[in-house]
Amino acid sequence: MPVRVDDEQSVNMDKLSQLQDCIEQLLLIMKLSVVQLVQRTDFKPVAETIPIYKARPKDKVDSPQKFEENKRELVADLVQKAKQIERLIDSLPPPEPEESQAARLGALDDEMRRTNAEYKLAVERAKSA
Repeated sequence: MPVRVDDEQSVNMDKLSQLQDCIEQLLLIMKLSVVQLVQRTDFKPVAETIPIYKARPKDKVDSPQKFEENKRELVADLVQKAKQIERLIDSLPPPEPEESQAARLGALDDEMRRTNAEYKLAVERAKSA
């Protein structure tokens, strides 16, 4: 059974929806990663001449080993999501050439105008009946 153009477009729109969801998830992972890394580390001086006036409670700070483990896990999550996005992008069809897009849109515009004219005619007939 041949695949209809509508079915192909539906599949591609589903892939675009999946891509949008994945990008939103990637952004959420990035945001939560930054929050996690900032909240679970203590303040360290960037220069000896700049004093630190604030410190986090020790129970809120991860050990250096735990902090590194968390960083690796967060990076792995980011890489996994980025690869998923890349696979989705690679599965999309190539862009349609501009000339064929213009021709297709022109045909759709003509069809829409004919259908609109038929609709107006049907409404007039219904009003006069």
